[in-house]
Amino acid sequence: MEYRIIKSPSKGTLDILFRRKSSTSTIPIENYDAVGLVQGRLIDMVFAADIAEKAAGVVVEDIKGHCPQNLIMIAIFGDTASVEAAIKDIQDKLEAVRKGDAL
Repeated sequence: MEYRIIKSPSKGTLDILFRRKSSTSTIPIENYDAVGLVQGRLIDMVFAADIAEKAAGVVVEDIKGHCPQNLIMIAIFGDTASVEAAIKDIQDKLEAVRKGDAL
């Protein structure tokens, strides 16, 4: 799984993400300080989205792509501290699962 955080994303970057969203947002996702990008297998992305939304005040969106390895990406929109906290929680909980620790 790969992670990236973009602080103060440019308008062009946000335009790319909005064009690649899988569906219309039920929650407005404008004027956020940061976007976290997480890419991996579908099972991990659904798990990661749930963790992120429970960890911090963020909005998670599925991002369409053309990946022959069947990886998918989610974008986590929020203020910088919340996006960083969500990514950290995802990393911690996925590592706990890999080690066999109960959540």
